[in-house]
Amino acid sequence: MDVIGQKYFTTIDFVLFALLLVASMVIGLYYALSGGRQRTTQEFLLADRSMKCLPLSLSLMASFQSAVAIVGTPAEVYTNGTQYWFIGCSYILGLLIPAHVFIPVFYRLHLSSAYQYLELRFCKTVRICGTVTFIFQMVIYMGVGVYTPALALNAVTGFHLWGAVLATGLVCTVYTTLGGLKAVIWTDVFQTLVMFAGQLAVVIVGVQQVGGLSNFWRKVREGDRISSIDLNPDPTVRHTFWTLALGGVFLMLSLYGVNQAQVQRYLSSRTEKEAVMSCYMVFPCLQIALGLSCLMGLVMFACYGDNSSLNKQFLTSKDQMVLYFVMDMLQDFPGLPGLFVACLFSASLSTISSAFNSLATVTMEDLIKPHCPSMTEARATLLSKILAFSYGLICLAMAYVVHLMNSSVLQAALSIFGMIGGPLLGLFCLGIFFPWANSTGAVTGLVAGLVMAFWVGIGGFLTQMPISVTMHSQNCTDTVATENITMATVTAILTPVTDKPSKPVGLHGLYSLSYMWYSALNSSVVVLVGLIVSFLTGPMKEQDLTRGTVYPLVEKIHSFLQMLAKPKPCLGSSPEHRQIPVRHDQMNGVANTEKNTEMEEERGTFLPVSQISCLEQETAV
Repeated sequence: MDVIGQKYFTTIDFVLFALLLVASMVIGLYYALSGGRQRTTQEFLLADRSMKCLPLSLSLMASFQSAVAIVGTPAEVYTNGTQYWFIGCSYILGLLIPAHVFIPVFYRLHLSSAYQYLELRFCKTVRICGTVTFIFQMVIYMGVGVYTPALALNAVTGFHLWGAVLATGLVCTVYTTLGGLKAVIWTDVFQTLVMFAGQLAVVIVGVQQVGGLSNFWRKVREGDRISSIDLNPDPTVRHTFWTLALGGVFLMLSLYGVNQAQVQRYLSSRTEKEAVMSCYMVFPCLQIALGLSCLMGLVMFACYGDNSSLNKQFLTSKDQMVLYFVMDMLQDFPGLPGLFVACLFSASLSTISSAFNSLATVTMEDLIKPHCPSMTEARATLLSKILAFSYGLICLAMAYVVHLMNSSVLQAALSIFGMIGGPLLGLFCLGIFFPWANSTGAVTGLVAGLVMAFWVGIGGFLTQMPISVTMHSQNCTDTVATENITMATVTAILTPVTDKPSKPVGLHGLYSLSYMWYSALNSSVVVLVGLIVSFLTGPMKEQDLTRGTVYPLVEKIHSFLQMLAKPKPCLGSSPEHRQIPVRHDQMNGVANTEKNTEMEEERGTFLPVSQISCLEQETAV
């Protein structure tokens, strides 16, 4: 039965969509049958540490540019203007800090999993806690990442929902299992090109549809969709310059600094310099992707104006607007809808394949290998492939679970993905930047950060759940239709009108915190609680630190402070802690120390610092 307003694929659209899946599968088969044929865990999980910076940078970008971003960013710009574009400012620090802090630390330790660092820096318990938290995060997101684009495609085009889910999940599972990380990276490169081509084609054709660049610019200006810089420092405002540019830095650090999917790509590069360069090169790629997404939103507004597609009964979410626009305005261009759908599913495939591979890596390296040290390389590689395949099946199961949820719970699942990244960022920052932090502080801080994340996230979600109200106006003859509004809107209606809107206070103010600050808040809680508990239980001593687990500059500062904190000679330091060479035949009573120990053994003897202090005092008298 046809749905009013629903559009359908032509033959060429189906062909283009099928070609994307076939090409991704071929890349996986190629790397399964060439080179080392994925016979070692080094090749399967880390691509033999042989990748160059260009494919790495495109793969890093593709992993970040999920299908949710492809459909969500244009809808955001269409609805609220270009304020969201300022998140691009956060990319500067969000990529410079990983390039010069996290990559050097991880790469020089020769890790396979980011969570190996936690055991080297703290203990095995902290490593397991970090690994389990990451697995929980990615398993939730896998189902959302596969189901969301399939649902949008089904609602707008009538494309079979579970056909799209199975096609995405199974193809991604097969080429990830067969080709390993090399297949994942090179399919990301191919899929990135498809993404750019699909978005660029929609922007060019859309501008032509509205009458050229001049008409396009005039309509978006008249529609007030070109946002100025909002310097409001209020953290409860959803999108401001500070919220996006500063809060976004912490979000970027959680993705590009400590997320296993990205760290694994850094570790697969040939050299540390290549890894750093890939981080630099991903910056223009992300800016291009963000710019194209924002342009798509503006083109949609230029075509539709304020006549939102959401007013049409067959659209239930703004995430479906982009696909509806492609099918509605561009239906006279055969193949273009299929190209954009291929672009959309390319983003989904790249994100999900990264999740499969990173989950297999952390499970193998952090949970299985430590308990099976005698496992042969062949068996470990086979088990890694089985793990990747198993996570693919779990992804399909999670997609079905998401299907049983309503749209509000779907948004909650996406929020959970963002909330967990903050505490993990805080845990790594605690280890890298604070040499005094100990294992007890790390575990306590992580638990506190997760509690804060779920408290604020779920509290904010429940506070802003839509409720139905009927509003009547005495100045109008018509009754305003019942609509969904947030609790904040209800409060504003019931409160007498004032010159300034009331600002949320107390817990409501905390629950009203912009989602862009979640990562900053949660990571800060981990660091603060971790440091307090560490000092209360006894800070970690310098000699207990594993060399290379603290950022080099911080390590030097820590050593300098330790030297300053040591007691002066006159305070009588214990001889067993420190002894320096000294000659008995002192000139004017001054202790004469020598650098050469062998020469000192011939000329004098080693005296404790306390005795040196006594000699100095006697000489002074």
